[in-house]
Amino acid sequence: MRIGELAASTGVSVRALRYYEEQHLLRAERSAGGQRTYADSAVDRVRLIQQLYGAGLSSKTILSLLPCVETGEVTPDLLGRLTAERDRIDGQIGELVATRDRLDAVICHAAKAESTGCPAA
Repeated sequence: MRIGELAASTGVSVRALRYYEEQHLLRAERSAGGQRTYADSAVDRVRLIQQLYGAGLSSKTILSLLPCVETGEVTPDLLGRLTAERDRIDGQIGELVATRDRLDAVICHAAKAESTGCPAA
């Protein structure tokens, strides 16, 4: 498929796809006319890259992870980095839960003040 088709299939911009290529996260073949073409499997790969970026992983970490995804093999160094990334994500989840709980408390306080006619404190 061509780059525009891959962009449409994944919801990722053409510019982002080119960046993924520059970072060696995504491979494209070139047609005789020089146009990029991608295998159908590129859709799943781009979605995985997006998920990993969304989780806060760097392109360098993603690049080191992709061979593991493809072959199932992992080095002790990579396993350590992945564990550290998971722990970082767990920390973010904890912070988000705490923030949500504080927001719930503010909402509850505001709702009680509104229903009793009390001025907001």
